Amino acid sequence: MSSRNFVPAPLAQLPWKVIFLVSAIGGFGLIVLYSAAGGSWQPWAFNQGIRFAVLMSCAILLSRVKADFWGSVALPVYAGLVIALILVELLGAVRGGSQRWLDLGFIRLQPSEFMKPFIVLACAKFYDLLPPGETRRFGAIWPAALLIGIPAALVMKQPDLGTALMITAGGVTVVFLAGVPIRLFVGGTLALGAMVPLVFNYVLHDYQRNRILIFLDPESDPLGTGYHISQSKIAIGSGGVFGKGFLNGTQNHLDYLPEGHTDFALATMMEEWGLIGGVALIIAFLTVIFWGASVALNAQSRFARLAAAGLSATIFFYVAINMSMVMGLAPVVGIPLPFISYGSSAQLTVLLCLGILMSIDRQNRQTNRW
Repeated sequence: MSSRNFVPAPLAQLPWKVIFLVSAIGGFGLIVLYSAAGGSWQPWAFNQGIRFAVLMSCAILLSRVKADFWGSVALPVYAGLVIALILVELLGAVRGGSQRWLDLGFIRLQPSEFMKPFIVLACAKFYDLLPPGETRRFGAIWPAALLIGIPAALVMKQPDLGTALMITAGGVTVVFLAGVPIRLFVGGTLALGAMVPLVFNYVLHDYQRNRILIFLDPESDPLGTGYHISQSKIAIGSGGVFGKGFLNGTQNHLDYLPEGHTDFALATMMEEWGLIGGVALIIAFLTVIFWGASVALNAQSRFARLAAAGLSATIFFYVAINMSMVMGLAPVVGIPLPFISYGSSAQLTVLLCLGILMSIDRQNRQTNRW
């Protein structure tokens, strides 16, 4: 008798290779935070580990939810999150100069984090409801533009440029994959591009404009606005191919590298683990993303295909934007690296995406079995 017969069906249906890989990335993140604290589990690694264990358990529970459920709740939850974003603007708690949280007494809720996966689900549901023949008409793009633009604008008002970009990128990915004609997609992109100067001059705050300008020439103000990027490059470059060794990173331990445990945790890691560590981390993330893409390819419904592809793209944007930012290839927009950077926001969003992907994957397996 096969040993698989002794494993309960709900456990056997889980993609354990992906779960173990994500857990390995999370465990490596704890090692990075342990080193960032100078060889101590406090104040970051221990709390990060507890949150990861809880959120991973929640992701596994979400995998038991039927994939059709996410389609049925996509638009109502999206509408609720838009209302929550409006309430943030009216009643939200201010923290660190930003107004992003709803204080419910027992918990502070950040609706913009939940909007990242649900903008994908909402756009996927819209195109699932849209008759295939309508996809090639103008009516296929302007409702999706509203779905994306309303929450993105509300989040920009908080202000939170990085999250607004993530929401926009996730939604636009679904629009593109839904089969909207290139002429409409390009036309919408050009219209959005025409608004960039207005957004840059009248919407962005001074510090956000400075981050974009200093990205083009960080050495022009190495002790001011360009300090983060300059020190991050020094930390990564000094690690070389094999790194300085665990607990031997000087840029972080001597406090030259700002935010070495949050947005710039990748620089902390690469200083000690070198190019080898960075490449291994990239391969691990890409493996998870490619698994998500395979879930999309095997999905049986249009909603499931678009949702899985969009959620996989959301994880990709997290990784790509943070790594580009830390290496000086993109402006600093405050996007953390999932499972490596300290904090619950990225973990929450990515594990929510992972839970929904596992839910779709479970339905794929059941359909293929029958």
